[in-house]
Amino acid sequence: MKKAIHLLAAIATISLLVASCVPTRRWKTSEAALASARADSARLAQQVAEHEATIGQLKQQIGDLNKKIDDLQNQSGLTQSQLNQSKEQIAEQRRRLAQLQALMDQQKRAIQDIRKKMTDALVGFNSKDLTVSIKNGKVYVSLSENLLFPSGSAVVNPKGKEALGKLAQVLNTNPDITVDIEGHTDTVPIHGRYQDNWALSVARSTAIVRILTTDYMVDPIRVIASGHSSYDPVQPNSTPEGRALNRRTEIILSPKLDELYKLLESGPDESAP
Repeated sequence: MKKAIHLLAAIATISLLVASCVPTRRWKTSEAALASARADSARLAQQVAEHEATIGQLKQQIGDLNKKIDDLQNQSGLTQSQLNQSKEQIAEQRRRLAQLQALMDQQKRAIQDIRKKMTDALVGFNSKDLTVSIKNGKVYVSLSENLLFPSGSAVVNPKGKEALGKLAQVLNTNPDITVDIEGHTDTVPIHGRYQDNWALSVARSTAIVRILTTDYMVDPIRVIASGHSSYDPVQPNSTPEGRALNRRTEIILSPKLDELYKLLESGPDESAP
């Protein structure tokens, strides 16, 4: 009996101990699960923070890229504006070039016309004493000393006055022609009324100016007189033939170049219509 009682008491004690161990294990298991969940939450929070930082960086990069795109678009617009401006300038220069070429062609035709008129007017004179040519865009009427003056004199002889009269007729019917009269001599020193060849060359050119303006009524505003002495020869002064050719008076004719000069002196804006 006593053994049975002791056995029952032992079983009761074991049952009580077993019953008390079950909640303890559950508690420990729950505590471990909570700690794991907390660790997972911390890791997730860290990952979220890292992703947010990455998103911030990406947003900054996108902002920088958008700014670069805007800058490039602005630069492209500026380049296009500069290109358009250059095209306009090129078009304006081409327009001015065409206008200039047209004026030069017009001047060339006018020069040819003057030459023809002078050649026709002076056709009866000896070619050794009078020539008509084009040089440097102007018409040169070259008259020898033999045609115009006695040796060492600035008094125009009758044959010379006849030639000047025919020339004046062309000038008076073409008022846009300007007239430069140049006296030339050889290198042989002179003696007598004139101090030297400078004085003689100037006296001869002014004598022709007086005949053209006084006797034949050429407008004095159109006429310029100058002397070159022996310093602009057409042939060497070492031979009698060369010296004879150098003793000459040149009447240089050219159409007025006002429009041409105006175009050359004006800028693109000034020349635009």
